[in-house]
Amino acid sequence: MTRYLELPLIEINKKLKNKEIKPLDLVLECFDRIDANKDLNCFITLNKEEAIKKARDLETKSVDNLLFGIPIAIKDNIVTKALRTTCASRMLDNFIPVYDAFVVEKINNNNMIIVGKLNMDEFAMGSSNQTSYYGAVLNPWNKLKVAGGSSGGAGACVSARITPFALGSDTGGSIRQPSAFNGIVGLKPTYGRVSRYGLVAFASSLDQIGPVTKNVYENAVLLNAICGFDNKDLTSVDKTQEDFTRLIGTSIEKMKIAIPNFYMSDVIDKEIRDKINEVIEILKSNDVTIDYVDIDYIEHSVPLYQIIALAEASSNLARFDGIRYGYTTDKEVSSIDELYSITRGEGFGDEVKRRIMMGSYVLSGENAHNYYEKALSIRKHISDSFNNILSSYDLIIGPTTTTLPYNIGEGQDDAVKSFLDDLLTIPVNMVGLPGMSLPVGFKDGMPIGMQLIGRKFDEVTIYKLAAFIEEKLNLDLNPIGGER
Repeated sequence: MTRYLELPLIEINKKLKNKEIKPLDLVLECFDRIDANKDLNCFITLNKEEAIKKARDLETKSVDNLLFGIPIAIKDNIVTKALRTTCASRMLDNFIPVYDAFVVEKINNNNMIIVGKLNMDEFAMGSSNQTSYYGAVLNPWNKLKVAGGSSGGAGACVSARITPFALGSDTGGSIRQPSAFNGIVGLKPTYGRVSRYGLVAFASSLDQIGPVTKNVYENAVLLNAICGFDNKDLTSVDKTQEDFTRLIGTSIEKMKIAIPNFYMSDVIDKEIRDKINEVIEILKSNDVTIDYVDIDYIEHSVPLYQIIALAEASSNLARFDGIRYGYTTDKEVSSIDELYSITRGEGFGDEVKRRIMMGSYVLSGENAHNYYEKALSIRKHISDSFNNILSSYDLIIGPTTTTLPYNIGEGQDDAVKSFLDDLLTIPVNMVGLPGMSLPVGFKDGMPIGMQLIGRKFDEVTIYKLAAFIEEKLNLDLNPIGGER
């Protein structure tokens, strides 16, 4: 098997331009890697025939951008025309979309090659990729451990160097948490930065599509490609196109960084806090100001998320009824209500059904006022507190996760655990800010991630500091893999 895909993006691009390799070489290597890593269970649907066809078609075209001819994998809740999109659910096991998501159009316009659709928690509901109808994704650093979720397929795929790029989605940490667990770079962009058109909705006020890559520079390059205004998404923000790589390599002297006290409290594993403290000392030695701050109501982010996200989910998932598209029960029914009930009972997994029921309860009668409206009010207070701090600081940093990756099967009977896994990432979605997970070290052979949070639409400053930390640490991020 060739090893072109392990080269830096700029080197691959140079080889393509010089005709030393062809896009087909990259695609065939990618499918060799998929075959060699089948046990990770990263993919739900492969796109081999079309990927090979596109690679051959590209041989007649000029290499006109850095991403030309590069294989990429897409999370399976982002629709792809004529390519099965399941959301890792029995409910959509046979769903073939008739259009491409906005980000998929962007990918195609840059002549990237989609090799397949990635495994995930069902309808993005979970933090360990164990709720998928197609089985759990394994962590390439230790196959007894979870890969994180809900973008676990994206995290494991990029970590195992199967593809250099992937697209995930993040509603409460679903890009950043698996990025931390798999030792890669994942960014949740500012809400509205990347169009949600074609993303199967979980919680519409929280969902964002974002890039998953093996390093900071390439993450910025992929964000360059997928962002942009889209009039088909009413939450899309019209911002001037910018180059997110432009501050990478510039000085970080005089930067001011805030660390929430809650993010370094005893709820975080000591070994994770120790790694974050090591990075803090590096920053201090490079003339960066570090201050500890308090953020209002941040400790209540999980119950707020449960109220808001699950209420929105119960509304969004009402469309899956067995009538219009997707799974329909083959049992005899006597009424339309019975058809709905049996279809949804059979088509959705336990975690999805639990969340729909909780969300429906939140929106029922007086509960909408007692819970939902109150949660929105407190969400505004958290947002104001974050924005107030970021008016005086360049970035907020802290751990991405409270724990290291845990064993597959652990906590599956605990309805609260999947929310607590995202304790440190949820606030970023609640306030619509950009957030990145960056690998900063290891404990017992498993990666540890640091979270960098920026001002709205200031991803470029996140990339600036992240690239500095990445260069200073110079970690070996190729997983050994397997049971150890």
